[in-house]
Amino acid sequence: MENNSNSMQDNYGRVHNYLRISITEHCNLRCTYCMPAEGIALTPRAHLMTADEIVTIAKTFVKLGVNKIRLTGGEPLVRKDAKIIIEQLGKLGVELTLTTNGILVHEFIDTFKEARVTTLNVSIDSLKKEKFNQITRRNYFEKVIENLDLLEANGFQVKLNVVVIKGFNDHEIIDFIEMTKGRNIQIRFIEFMPFDGNQWNKEKLVSYAEILGQVNEFYAEQKVERIQDKPNDTSKNHKIIGYQGSFSVISSVTNPFCSTCNRIRLTADGKLKNCLFSNTETSLLDTLRGGDSIEPLIFQNIKSKHTMRGGMDDDAKFQNPLLFSKNRSMIKIGG
Repeated sequence: MENNSNSMQDNYGRVHNYLRISITEHCNLRCTYCMPAEGIALTPRAHLMTADEIVTIAKTFVKLGVNKIRLTGGEPLVRKDAKIIIEQLGKLGVELTLTTNGILVHEFIDTFKEARVTTLNVSIDSLKKEKFNQITRRNYFEKVIENLDLLEANGFQVKLNVVVIKGFNDHEIIDFIEMTKGRNIQIRFIEFMPFDGNQWNKEKLVSYAEILGQVNEFYAEQKVERIQDKPNDTSKNHKIIGYQGSFSVISSVTNPFCSTCNRIRLTADGKLKNCLFSNTETSLLDTLRGGDSIEPLIFQNIKSKHTMRGGMDDDAKFQNPLLFSKNRSMIKIGG
C-alpha cells in the first residue's frame, strides 16, 4: 500500500497523520492529576511493546501517512532502551518529538540531536518549589529548571505544559507568561481533564475564558495578541506584544478541538486509541506477534472514531464519572 495521507481518514473527513506512542507506563513522578495516589497496577513486561515492535508498528503508520510522531509515557526517558528507540524512529523521516518531565533530558541531548528532535514539551505545573513537590509528590524542581536552561542553551524549542487547577496554581498564570518576556519558549496552559483516579470535578477547572480574562486584565496596557493557529492545532495561541515567546491554551473541556483532530495514540501495551477520551481500544500488538497484518485493525479503529471526545459529546456525559472512569488513568494512556 503506497504512502497516502488519505488512507487514515475517518467517517468525518479527518485525516490522521500524527501518532503519539507511549513507550512506558513508568514515571519518576507521581503527579496528582495523572495517577491515583495509591499508584497503578503496571502492565507485565511481557505484554509491553519491545523496541523492535515499537519501530515496526511506527513504520506501518508512516507508510499509511503519519508524518509526525511524539513519544510519551509515563516518562519516556526512564525506559532503559529509550535512546535506541529515539535513534531508530529518527531514521523514519518524520517530525519526531516527545513530552517529558525534564528530569533526565541532560542524558539525552546528543541523542535528540542525532535523531533530529528539535522541539520538546516539558511538563511543569508550578514555578514554586513547594507547589511543584506537592503536585508531583517528588523533589526534582531544581533539576527540571536546570534542564530547561540546558535545552534552550542547546537550541531546542521548548514548550512548557501547565495543567491549570483552580486554587492550586491558577495564581501562577502570569508568572509563567512572564517567562516568555525574554525567552523564546511557549507556555501551554491545559484545562484540567477528567481521567480515572484523578479526583476531577468541574470546580477545579480553570477555563480558557478565565485564563484569558486574567491575562487581559494584567496585560491591559501591553495588549495580548492572538496568533494564527497551525492546521490541526490543539491550542489557541497568543502572545504579549513585545515579548519574545508566546502562550496558548488547550481547552479540551470548554472548547474542544475535535473537528480538526488528526491524532491517534498507541499505548505502551500496543493498543490503539483513536481518542484521548475513548474507552475502547484495538490491540495491534497481539496481531503483530501473531504474524498478521495490523493495517486492517488500524483502518477499523480510525473508522470507529466518534465526532467528539470518545462519544462524550455534551457536558453532562463529559462530567459523568461513570463514563470517564471507564477510561485509563492518564499515565497508562500516554497523554
